[in-house]
Amino acid sequence: MKLAGLTVAYWCVLVAALLPIGCAWLAKSGYMTKARSKGGLDNQHPREWLARQTDWRARANAAQANSFEALPFFIGAVIIAHQLGAVQMRLDVLAFLFVVLRLLYIMMYVANMANARSLIWALALMTNIAILFV
Repeated sequence: MKLAGLTVAYWCVLVAALLPIGCAWLAKSGYMTKARSKGGLDNQHPREWLARQTDWRARANAAQANSFEALPFFIGAVIIAHQLGAVQMRLDVLAFLFVVLRLLYIMMYVANMANARSLIWALALMTNIAILFV
């Protein structure tokens, strides 16, 4: 299936590429309009500011980093599967499943549900591996 010339799997790549940005936004939410002198986001040094965050904001930032880490393998797997002539419906379903699992992973990370997060991470990794063999 194609939408605007892209397969569902390629749309999933776009969504997966936006997930880290969503995590960063979440980590910074509520502090973007607050004055820097009052603990608001320091946009001149955003990484240092994020490194000082605690609790769910720190976990959202960690989810951002992990989302970036997972992205190259997913992109590569989808491209390889396309090049090898994978059955499009299977590829689309697996790519969609990967994105859903990554969304759940982010939610579990921010909610501090470590065991569930690790299980979901493993399922997403297995889904990504399955994409290579579809």
